[in-house]
Amino acid sequence: MARQETARRVGMRGEGVRVNAASIISIRLVGALLALAVAAAHIADQGSITALASPHWIGWGYRLIEVGGVLTACAILLSRPAWLGWAAGVLLGTGPFLGYVASRSVGVPGDPGDVGNWGYWVGTVSLVVEAAFVVLCIGMLLALRQRPSRS
Repeated sequence: MARQETARRVGMRGEGVRVNAASIISIRLVGALLALAVAAAHIADQGSITALASPHWIGWGYRLIEVGGVLTACAILLSRPAWLGWAAGVLLGTGPFLGYVASRSVGVPGDPGDVGNWGYWVGTVSLVVEAAFVVLCIGMLLALRQRPSRS
């Protein structure tokens, strides 16, 4: 009974499925850390928290990713309903991933020098982290969709 109550508080429950609250908390913690890793990769790519990448529209896009990473981590850990944080995570991981692929393949306005630069290690790490984060978020959204929820 205590396990079911704890599982209900963290945002997931199911019919006929035994939910371990410690597992749910662990998954949420991993998701939050991946969201923060996305933000950290973009801070590293800009050079620091106070730097702004050139051209400025890319720099401000990085700022949105950095703030979005922190907000998404908070939403994953604290949000009710639980799907809200995971949905934000899909957006946080997919946007920068597609932006990186576009900047390296066809180029983006104001930044033609990165076309073909697939060997940049921060970008590669960022792609791996973003892909892992999107896979986790989609998996959690599918798991939540299969379970009836009152939140």
